[in-house]
Amino acid sequence: MEVIIIIIRQLFIMFLYMAIGVALFRAKLITKEGSRTLAHLLLYCILPCVIVKSFCLERTPENTAALGASLLWALLLLLAAMLVSSVLFQKSPVDNFGASFSNAGFMGFPLITAVLGGNAVFYAAGFVALLNALQWTYGQWILTKDRKKVSFKVITTNPIVLSLLLGVILFLAKIPVPALLTSVMGTVANMNAPVAMIVLGVYLAQTDIRKLFTTGRLYAVSAVRLLLIPAVSLLLLRLSPKLPPEISTALLIAASAPVGSNVAVYAQKLEMDYTYAVQTVCLSTLLSVITMPAILALSQTLG
Repeated sequence: MEVIIIIIRQLFIMFLYMAIGVALFRAKLITKEGSRTLAHLLLYCILPCVIVKSFCLERTPENTAALGASLLWALLLLLAAMLVSSVLFQKSPVDNFGASFSNAGFMGFPLITAVLGGNAVFYAAGFVALLNALQWTYGQWILTKDRKKVSFKVITTNPIVLSLLLGVILFLAKIPVPALLTSVMGTVANMNAPVAMIVLGVYLAQTDIRKLFTTGRLYAVSAVRLLLIPAVSLLLLRLSPKLPPEISTALLIAASAPVGSNVAVYAQKLEMDYTYAVQTVCLSTLLSVITMPAILALSQTLG
């Protein structure tokens, strides 16, 4: 029960951050271009700091085994989500993209930190890196059917993937990171939740609220993203009773997060239905207040 209370509290705090974004946009203190700049700050600076700092741990046999297990299971959960989404939303690219990829970095990391502690981000860092690599490749291919989007160069220039590689090297090679750098990365990493949710608030301010709650397709996407895929993820994780509960919980939180905000970023970039993409992010984020605690409660009940 304590875990559920922590999650509800954290989600409430995040929605207060989102309200700041709404207020700033409506007061014309931040623009669409400004929100895009903040999104770049998240992608190229804040999230890399979150990931690299999570690897600044002592290399022990237990931590090494945890890294391998978390990467393997992260890939399995992501592939399962992509399969479910492609089957259900084959004719709707934006819905397919949105249901496939969760907001694991922006919402998952803060919740994992709140529930399991800062070091537990280590267990989900690979999930977020793989998710971003798949968004930049498979995700853009979903939206455009352009094979050039699925290339080695695109993957290796992804800042999240590069951050994961750097973190793994630091961890496996036992390279000491100066305390000053660790402190700076920690401070920047703490900006993750506020900045991410302010950006989503700017997106929400541009949305027709009436359509947000009266469009049936949005509820269908949210149901798949928030209920079906987490249920499948929970089932898969239970197939491995030897997986440490901390890793299982961290990955389940990442897999249960709402639609990732990148669906709106990519839709805008590729001149698709940007407004609808924003609505999938906003409605699923609102509904996640109910679904994420429910999924974790179910996980705890099942043991």
